[in-house]
Amino acid sequence: MTRATRWAAAFAAACGLLFLAGCDQQRIRELEEDVSTEADVRDRFGEPENIWQEADGARTFEYNRQPAGHQNYMITIGPDGRMKALRQVVAPHVFEQVRAGMTQQEVRRMLGKPAKRMTYERKRETDWDWRYVDPPTTEMLFTVTFGDDGRVLRTGRSLVQRDGA
Repeated sequence: MTRATRWAAAFAAACGLLFLAGCDQQRIRELEEDVSTEADVRDRFGEPENIWQEADGARTFEYNRQPAGHQNYMITIGPDGRMKALRQVVAPHVFEQVRAGMTQQEVRRMLGKPAKRMTYERKRETDWDWRYVDPPTTEMLFTVTFGDDGRVLRTGRSLVQRDGA
């Protein structure tokens, strides 16, 4: 791949990410907590990747933007059918809540679907990665490492490595 081709591919990918991020921002602006309905949310965001039942009868819709994007959204619909919360969960303040001993399901529930899963048979570990942006523009990975029992062993953060960079 020539340098010009790599540059064009990187530019096209960046434009796609900006378009996706711009679309999400427009969708978010069109929704209002305690006013917008489940139908409004589904009209803007479509079918959720997953629906999580809450103890109080609410449901949380999971909308993933991984691996191409840098966000995952959790949108809570109250028992009354109105949107109660819209959160972008792939963020450092949420990463800090991941603790050793948590299950894969607990982590998935907190951060949404990861961008990548990689199993290391010899180490008997599995890494889940989420892409995020450390402001203003540094692309990062948050990694959760699970043992063979499916529980968190450790977490880490690293810069996204670019091919040919």
